[in-house]
Amino acid sequence: MPARLRNVLGSRLPEFPWDTLAGAKERAAQHPDGVVDLSIGTPIDEVAPGIQLALASNSAFPGYPPTEGVAGLREDIVSWLERRYGVTGFEPDYVQPVVGTKEAVSLAPLMLGVGEGHTVVIPEVAYPTYEVAALTSGARVLRADSLTQLGPLTPTLMFINTPANPTGKVLGLEHLKKVVSWAQQRGVIVISDECYIGLGWSDANPPVSILDPRVNGGDLTGLLALHSLSKSSNLASYRFGFFAGDPALIAELRLARKHLGLMVPYAVQHAARAALNDDDQEAMQKLRYATRRARLMRALVDAGFTIEDSEAGLYLWATRGEAGRATVDWFAERGILVAPGEFYGPKGANFVRIALTGSDEAIAAACARLG
Repeated sequence: MPARLRNVLGSRLPEFPWDTLAGAKERAAQHPDGVVDLSIGTPIDEVAPGIQLALASNSAFPGYPPTEGVAGLREDIVSWLERRYGVTGFEPDYVQPVVGTKEAVSLAPLMLGVGEGHTVVIPEVAYPTYEVAALTSGARVLRADSLTQLGPLTPTLMFINTPANPTGKVLGLEHLKKVVSWAQQRGVIVISDECYIGLGWSDANPPVSILDPRVNGGDLTGLLALHSLSKSSNLASYRFGFFAGDPALIAELRLARKHLGLMVPYAVQHAARAALNDDDQEAMQKLRYATRRARLMRALVDAGFTIEDSEAGLYLWATRGEAGRATVDWFAERGILVAPGEFYGPKGANFVRIALTGSDEAIAAACARLG
């Protein structure tokens, strides 16, 4: 990291995790048939034609896009939330588009007034940007998976992630109800990262949004959900997501984003509208991932791996009962690159995260090498 940036942030940020995979990537690339990179969750399938057309059709607009969203966008989001996830009683003012959800996560605590002397709670095994978000704001970070771990502490903000990256764990309805009740009684802001909510694999435990009235009883106070079209619609390159929830918190985020010029590009907003209104393309993409998941899971189990959680999302959370870095090397010898679980917290040290974001051919090649 450039010294000047480190000085601005007070040397608070850790090393970027994926930079430490250079050696394993080099070893994997030496495989005679090339590397199969399953270390990151970047989409590889083509964007649906209707979404591409919406992007192109609106690319001639020369002006600045509205921070709060083009006409109809927030209404489309409200409809999508109700149609897909049972979120009722919602209004357009409860929604704020963002320029990709990683940016949204990393800046949210700062925009909501979190700073020195505050505590941000993140899951024990978690997407690294939650920690970065807290550190950037100057807050203390506490890893915890249960309310009892917090004791008498009242944090300022809590990140939860369901379905979770990297583990694929889904927080059930009753668990979410307890979190919401506890947080609202204490004035704690809860940001629920729901970017993988459309990729549930278990009918017995389907993902539920924190915005669902069954969870919050119709009271959105202190609650924000974060959604993305990057995974479900292959729109990672478009950089589109949104916050939804407590209108008072949404208003704070919107004001900050106006001042900072954080506007989703005009054509991208229209492409997002097309994606939000096309459930078929989303269903087709989920089917692709389901097929790849089934093939890869079978190959891993046959190769002696144990797969834990992995009920939803784009990853398999796997272990051979050894240090994750040793498992990364084992994969690299077979020309496959995966991510060590330590990237996501100390409790992930004996795991690896294996992404489903390889082409059918790449997944087939990985399965053959595992065999």
